[in-house]
Order: sequence, then C-alpha cells, then structure tokens
Amino acid sequence: MDELINPNPVVHERRATQRHNKPVHKQTSGSSLGSGDREPIDALEIFEHIRDINDPEHPYTLEQLNVVSEDMIDVDDARGRVSVQFTPTVAHCSMATLIGLSLRVKLWRSLPPRFKVDIKLSPGSHSSEAAVNKQLSDKERVAAALENPNLLAMVNKCLAGPAGAGAGASVAP
Repeated sequence: MDELINPNPVVHERRATQRHNKPVHKQTSGSSLGSGDREPIDALEIFEHIRDINDPEHPYTLEQLNVVSEDMIDVDDARGRVSVQFTPTVAHCSMATLIGLSLRVKLWRSLPPRFKVDIKLSPGSHSSEAAVNKQLSDKERVAAALENPNLLAMVNKCLAGPAGAGAGASVAP
C-alpha cells in the first residue's frame, strides 16, 4: 500500500482482562458422567479470540487500535448467538469489510458450530455502514469472498497474530 487510509492511528495499550468463575451448564444429552458439562461462552472469551487480529493496514492489533472491545460484544450462550460490533479508525475506512470478514472467520474457526455469529459496524462509525453490514451478513457474499485466494490470504495474514510474532512468515490459506 502506497498511501495509508489513516496514517496516524491512535494506539492503545493492551488491556488486562480478568476471568471470573463461570458457571458450568449441564446439558441434557450425554450418557457418561461429566460429558454433559460445558462452560458457557461469554463476551470475554470472544474478546480473547479476536483481540489479537492484525489490522490489515497497520502493524497493530484490532485491540490496540480500539477497533474491537469487550463491551461491544454480546453473547447469548443458551441460544448460540454471538454479536460483535467493531469501529474502524476512520469513517471512510476501505478495510472495514476485510476487518469484518477477518472477525467472522476467526470466530467460525474458534467457536463450536452451534453458534451463529453476527458481525456489524458500530452504529454511525462508517460512511458506508449499511453497505458494509449487508456484505458481512450475506452468507453467499462471505462464501464467495473466501473462495478468492488473494482475499483469503489477506484474511489469514490478519489472523496470524500480532505482527511481532513471526512477522515475515508466510501464512498458508
């Protein structure tokens, strides 16, 4: 990229997070002792999955750029629903769809299949909010995007973890 969309983003420190004791839910299915127990998934767990996704434009994570935060995540474990809102660093960010796609892929790869994941821009955070949200919620568009090897490589690069950890290493799709 020759010209950055946001040449001087504000970089935040990584926040300390603290896990509180989570209750264990009993599932009615499962015949062996303990096999029906599972810990519910909460917003902190989702945040832990997405906080270290790399920004596609800068050598910082989405957490460092304040694109994602724990308070913008809603989880309904009982119904299997996760909703994540994210805020691009600038209202005209052309990387918003790629960031949203990276969030979706990371959660698809990390969560049990019982979860439905919704990824949206924070209200009022982007000049093309409705169009980006429509793209991110359209299963066929997302599937088509992930069939594009160049786009998938960009997503995998974002998901490779903090830029300092293995920077320069290629990531296979």
